[in-house]
Amino acid sequence: MDRKIFSIGGIILLLFVTYSCVSHPEEALLKRYFNACSLNDITTMSTMALEPIKFDFESWEIINIGEEMVEPASLPEINQKELELKKKVEESVGITLDAKEDLDIAEFDLEKARTRAARNAARKKINEMKAKYEEQREKHNLVQKDYNEAKAAAQREEEISTFSLGRGEIPNIRDFTGEVYSKDVEVKIQGESGTKDYKISLKRYILKDEVVGMTYRGRWIILKFEDLN
Repeated sequence: MDRKIFSIGGIILLLFVTYSCVSHPEEALLKRYFNACSLNDITTMSTMALEPIKFDFESWEIINIGEEMVEPASLPEINQKELELKKKVEESVGITLDAKEDLDIAEFDLEKARTRAARNAARKKINEMKAKYEEQREKHNLVQKDYNEAKAAAQREEEISTFSLGRGEIPNIRDFTGEVYSKDVEVKIQGESGTKDYKISLKRYILKDEVVGMTYRGRWIILKFEDLN
């Protein structure tokens, strides 16, 4: 009987400890990070933080934990936007080259013109073609800019997603659906030069490969540090 009671008590204690660790993942994560930081273990820090920062500190403490937010995984949408803009860029390249060719032809016609009337007509045509070409080139530059930004955003989101999942490169990760968890934690760091407050952004990805029905449960990671001073 005593052994049974002891076993039940042990199970309850184990569940309590497990729940405590799960319900406060930021504490365990930051404790491991600052332990590695105190040992100047950049390699271990790099497994927890996407862009690790080395702190010289005497002590640290959590002073505020923000609300946990949950949002749908955005990588499929960002990836789709990149693909659409890539297609627009390719179409714009052709239109821009055609406009440049029209301008070149107009300039060539001016060189061949032999009469004043022909030269005046050619100059007028050049001005028209130049205006159209410059307008189209400006449109192309804007589309190219949007594409570059979308491409960078997709690459960044893929990098963060992959880092949270901790499984190395996943070829079709941009098609994964799921949820993204995030929260901000404020910490106070005491060092030789004084005290500084930082906001640490954390994220966790739980994604699903709909094709094979596999769920990838990512870990909490440190996304960035923000100096609040």
